[in-house]
Amino acid sequence: MPILEHEVAVRDLLSKSNLPTVDYVINPYVGCPHGCKYCYASFMKRFTGHTEDWGTFIDVKRCSKPINLKKLEGKSVFLSSVTDCYNAYEETYRCTRAVLEQLVQADAYVSISTKSDLILRDLDLLRQFRHLTVALSVNTLDENFRRDMDSASPVADRLRALRTLRENGIGTVLFMSPIFPYITDCRGIIDCSREYIGEYWFENLNLRGAYRPVILEYVRTHYPQYEEQYRRIYCEGDGYYWRALADKLNAYCSANGIRYKNYFHHSALVQRKKEGNPV
Repeated sequence: MPILEHEVAVRDLLSKSNLPTVDYVINPYVGCPHGCKYCYASFMKRFTGHTEDWGTFIDVKRCSKPINLKKLEGKSVFLSSVTDCYNAYEETYRCTRAVLEQLVQADAYVSISTKSDLILRDLDLLRQFRHLTVALSVNTLDENFRRDMDSASPVADRLRALRTLRENGIGTVLFMSPIFPYITDCRGIIDCSREYIGEYWFENLNLRGAYRPVILEYVRTHYPQYEEQYRRIYCEGDGYYWRALADKLNAYCSANGIRYKNYFHHSALVQRKKEGNPV
């Protein structure tokens, strides 16, 4: 399916962040051709005027105003919260690279999250940052499941990108997100990657909005043995699975000296930040 491309002028690329541990975010694009079936960012469509399905359009942001680097001194900035800044169209438009060319001069803590090995194109810039962390999302080792869920880089390419980043002295995070109950092999992913991962981030599958019935139907069709468990978790609000998994991950990571952050209770962390409490 062709992607609708549109260039839009914006006043500023920098936005204040509601994310628990981030001060500012930069989203060089609106929309994302990766088309993840579980994408929480699909809510952005209602702010754009697009009637097309999420994953079938991309707005390319153009901004003549330089990023205010002074505002970022000692702060954290994240690329990106509602798009993948290394989606396939970055290869043509190079918006993310243009942002990095400015941020490399900032005295800030920069983090990048992506599902694409296209990030390796910018190794020359990434190596120049003083405080940089790069996270690649991996929630399966099963390439068939990955293809069913998104159109981003294959799992092996993401893992290879993480290894390459680590070999170039760049802080690496494997963002295990979203974890699908009973489907994501958390231990398997950790064990095959831990030699080149600095930290793991864990985030649960949170079904809301239009994609909830899509995922539940997918599980019913492809993993019928888990249909009842998904019904309990996502229709009846049973939180036992996530509590038990959090305990297992905590025990395993602690016993093996693995650094990690658990974002299972994301909404609670956001609320704590709003209340001015440390996260």
